[in-house]
Amino acid sequence: MRKIILLFLFTQMIFSQSNAVTLEDKIYYAIDVFVANPSDENLKKLEILEKTFHPKSKAEILALVILKSNKAYYQNQFGLANKAISSYESAWQLFQKNKLSDYDITEFCLKPLGNLYTIIGDYDNAENTIKQYFYIANVEKNQAQKYAAILNLSNVYQNSGRINEAIDLLEKTIKTERLTATQKGVLLNNLGNNYFLNTKSDKAESSYLQSISLLKSDKSQIETLSNAYRNLSKLNLYSDVKLADSYLEKARNEFNKLSNLEPRKKAQFSIEEANLLFKEGKISEADIKIKDAFTILIPYFNKSKGNLPNKNSLYAETTLLDALDLQAELFLAQNQPKKALESYQLSFHIEELFQSLLVYENSKIISQIRNRNRTEKCLDIYYSLYQKEKKVIYLESAFVLQEQTKSAVLSQTISKNKTISREEKLILEQLQNWNTIISKEQQKLDSADISVINNAIKKQNELMLLLKSKTSEKSNESKIVAINNLYSKLKKDKAALVEYFYGQNRIYVFTLENGNIKLDFIKNDDNSIRKIRSFIDYFSDSEKIANHVSDYNYDGFLVYKMLKLPAKSTYKNLIVIPDGILTFLPFEALITKESKTTNFAKMNYLLNDFAIGYNNSASFYLNSVPFKFDKETVLGVFPIFEKTNLELAFSKKEMEAIQEKFDGNYLSKTEATFKNFSSNAQNYSILHLSTHADSGDIIDQANIKFYNSEILYSELYNLEINPNLVVLSACETGIGKLYKAEGAMSIARGFQFAGAQNLLFSLWKVNDFTTSILMDKFYSNIKSGKSYYEATNKAKLDFLSDESIPNAKKSPYYWSAFVYYGTLETNSNGNYFIWFSILGSAIALLLLFKILKKWKNSKRL
Repeated sequence: MRKIILLFLFTQMIFSQSNAVTLEDKIYYAIDVFVANPSDENLKKLEILEKTFHPKSKAEILALVILKSNKAYYQNQFGLANKAISSYESAWQLFQKNKLSDYDITEFCLKPLGNLYTIIGDYDNAENTIKQYFYIANVEKNQAQKYAAILNLSNVYQNSGRINEAIDLLEKTIKTERLTATQKGVLLNNLGNNYFLNTKSDKAESSYLQSISLLKSDKSQIETLSNAYRNLSKLNLYSDVKLADSYLEKARNEFNKLSNLEPRKKAQFSIEEANLLFKEGKISEADIKIKDAFTILIPYFNKSKGNLPNKNSLYAETTLLDALDLQAELFLAQNQPKKALESYQLSFHIEELFQSLLVYENSKIISQIRNRNRTEKCLDIYYSLYQKEKKVIYLESAFVLQEQTKSAVLSQTISKNKTISREEKLILEQLQNWNTIISKEQQKLDSADISVINNAIKKQNELMLLLKSKTSEKSNESKIVAINNLYSKLKKDKAALVEYFYGQNRIYVFTLENGNIKLDFIKNDDNSIRKIRSFIDYFSDSEKIANHVSDYNYDGFLVYKMLKLPAKSTYKNLIVIPDGILTFLPFEALITKESKTTNFAKMNYLLNDFAIGYNNSASFYLNSVPFKFDKETVLGVFPIFEKTNLELAFSKKEMEAIQEKFDGNYLSKTEATFKNFSSNAQNYSILHLSTHADSGDIIDQANIKFYNSEILYSELYNLEINPNLVVLSACETGIGKLYKAEGAMSIARGFQFAGAQNLLFSLWKVNDFTTSILMDKFYSNIKSGKSYYEATNKAKLDFLSDESIPNAKKSPYYWSAFVYYGTLETNSNGNYFIWFSILGSAIALLLLFKILKKWKNSKRL
């Protein structure tokens, strides 16, 4: 009866022409009526009605903020997480912009918004949102809100792989904060999850049991109590299925006491039941539970056996991902590998939908890591199908699939930057600037100013919301590499290609040569990792190779064999697409045949068999764009740092050697500022930076030094450049925090992000003297008309054959540090002057010959 009366009042007051009813009243009545009878149909009506509201006063705007927050709550309840996020964001934007008060925006907007960001994998926004209300709670000394922020922040850390940070935060809070028994119980449950992920099973079990003992008597914590039992079930799933079953039964008893649960949570429980049944070998029963989850999450889903959801019915939801991945496992158990691949393909589609919702690079990369584990399972399925049916299409499909994970975020960003508006670019630039302020302040550790960080986060959040309002919602579907085009390009370039996929269990090695494809494997165990790390470690110190020449020979040959590289063939060119830790390995310095020589120039390097070039992906190699500049000119940066402990004594000689060969603008000493560099960078074909750089660490970002400043790799993103080549003649310019598939967050990546396609950069701390010699030879090769790729390889060979360089300096440490990423093409446009000179000379000789002939004939007359 109350609902009918409210609906009558709502209709009368909203649509009445009476001036007595204010807009503020209309909005509040709309809220009351909807909340009294929330449903999909009434939600749509509310959304239509909301569009008619045009508030002006602060009271009216606040009413709209409350409407949006309520609407978002129910959108989330109805499984419309993306719409809920938009509504919460809109409410928060209005609240901030109009400096409103008298509403608990933290409780009713920021907390649920932060949690939703975490659910969809938007971890940067989640962290920013939570830290905002944590800061407010700290200032206002609101212990309840502070506790909620810590709990939710630990969830962000956990889900984004920062397990140790989550453990530290939770342990410290439990130890130092005044908590109620319930609060401690909830935090202990979270702590147990992180111990579990950190493979500390005993500690995890203890935390869960303590949590249960503290929450059992609190009727408001039934859901968390159920979760603690579920977590104990997961903990025992692989070691004691019966115990896991008993804990899940206890969880079910508590779970069934709950009412008004959102669909996502019901589906999650069904999936956990399905997973347990699967481990017990009850495939048919597990399949029924998975179908239950699909039915809950997808309207009109057809539960027929073997059916999968329609692609068009899917949306960005992690629970759907879990259901589809488990469904794929069930298909495999039923010996239906092709159906398993279909299920995984639907998961990949959902991941693309997630990518389209994310703004920050870090969140996108973490989402890609989740995709990698699924990709590895598909590679194994494709290979098993190939073994069974001997159809090459399976190997090609496997190659194309793993290729889509390679530098995907970098590739999507470069592609997107070509189409976005100037306004969006400016917003992204400002976002990056505020991110730099946060990063630099955080590097101060204990002396960091929290208010500075909070203000920067607030500004970032405002810009992020503005950017979302300007960006259309489209999925970032990965470009699929056309393998026949790849075969053709490799044939044209007379090249073989080796691409690695660094999986959890195996390293997959794809070799494309002579129009054929081959797949090999390297077992990804402690022994293999140790061998690879041991070889890379030789380059951590200039003396290591010199002091252990025979060991280097042995280990270099061992790793060469292990990496399944092609044997020397008619093709002289080899393109390497590394992955994981292999990104830091100098392939040209591998040993193809052991020898006892101590003469570094006479060792059997892979460099002697192939000219080696690298790339982020086969797609980068295949889709290289033509050179922008016809004539080679250099913008050089040479801070030199005279009379300081950073002095680069041979950098000046390096500059002079390049100046002799190419015209340009050479910024030396005090002129070598980032401002001078960035304002001139668009005007030169080659950008050469001879300076200091650092790879950073867990806290600090990779950075490069100009005369008056230290620039983080992410600050380079704001450059708009399209040079023919970037040469980073500095230490560790290709090193940074490493993500499988995406690569290192390095200075080189910063330049790639900004638009550089071809780069020469270093993998470790380089020597000032030998680098200047190598660069001299490199530029001499370019001057003679060689491609950047050929110039790089020949410079190394020239270095080894140079009799003026002592044997000690011919160690691979000195010449193999620099690797070239980019096209194999020659800048033929840039060498037109050579051909014009030759042509001009030929014409001149022809004219001279004709003149002489005419003169001789005239003499005879």
